[in-house]
Amino acid sequence: MPTNVTPEYKKAEEAYRAAREPKERLDCLKEMARTIPKHKGTEHLQADIKTRIKQLTEELAGPKKGGKRSGPTHVIRPEGAAQVALIGPPNAGKSSLHVKLTGSTSEIGPYPYSTHLPVPGMVPYEDIHIQLIDLPPISDEFMESWIVNALQPADAAMLVIDLSDPECLEQVPTVLERLAEKKIYLTTDWPGLDSSGPEQADEPGDVFALRLPTVLVANKSDLDPDPDEVKVLEELLGLRYPALTVSAETGDGLDAIGSFLFKALEIVRVYTKTPGKPAENDKPFTVRRGGTVLDVAQLVHKDIAEGLKFARMWGTDVYDGQQVGPDHLVSDGDLVELHV
Repeated sequence: MPTNVTPEYKKAEEAYRAAREPKERLDCLKEMARTIPKHKGTEHLQADIKTRIKQLTEELAGPKKGGKRSGPTHVIRPEGAAQVALIGPPNAGKSSLHVKLTGSTSEIGPYPYSTHLPVPGMVPYEDIHIQLIDLPPISDEFMESWIVNALQPADAAMLVIDLSDPECLEQVPTVLERLAEKKIYLTTDWPGLDSSGPEQADEPGDVFALRLPTVLVANKSDLDPDPDEVKVLEELLGLRYPALTVSAETGDGLDAIGSFLFKALEIVRVYTKTPGKPAENDKPFTVRRGGTVLDVAQLVHKDIAEGLKFARMWGTDVYDGQQVGPDHLVSDGDLVELHV
């Protein structure tokens, strides 16, 4: 961040970092452009902000059709407990994996670049769903310009490779380099895991640097059944991502994906009940570890959150029906009764 910025600019920048909705990010960018000090030291950042405003405005407007714009198509609104992006080189089997996990209609073909637009789907895990976005492949020759905006709402990434393809040794560094050119960094920093190994460095304080915790998904294990192959691959590439070996063709290893994401993202399920009524145990709200009763109330309804006085809880570290305040931390499986 440039020195001598105003408190208003800092506030807008913090809001941008936290924003997940495209419209919200655009509003934050405009506020950053308005409040940033105009001097030589901020010229580069001013230009970057203007470029991103232009790109996001066009993205929100959507493609032109018959002289009119038909709405956004490249940024998928987050749903479910988390949003995870499928990233990888051509013909790694991303779309096949997406279809198998979510039942989506992603186009699958024996040729590269069969995916042209982001395709959303939901991966079921116990009583929640995790949103999985299938994105076009990335290669040395081609990467969609809108992928930068499409990745902004994502909580994590799955880097999919074809374990049976010797060219993956060249493809993976290419994917990482192309993304890094756009200040997107695939990291080992999962909230619920002990990270190890070297990280890709981004510019300190760069508000536009996007760091996505990443799991390496070695697909097509049915064509290369050696269980140690992925370890050898990571050693050769110098990577330290957590890795899963799967086969979209046979289904082997796919059951581990939901449980991995649930643990690694520290997803917390909280069940609610209305005073005097039974608990709604089939429809949990989800927050992350460190979430509070107030966070749950905001998910239920903003009016409830604004008027929240206290809650009664059943679950971890409380006795049944214990009264707690809005800032009380929730744990997975807790039952909360909100009082306004």
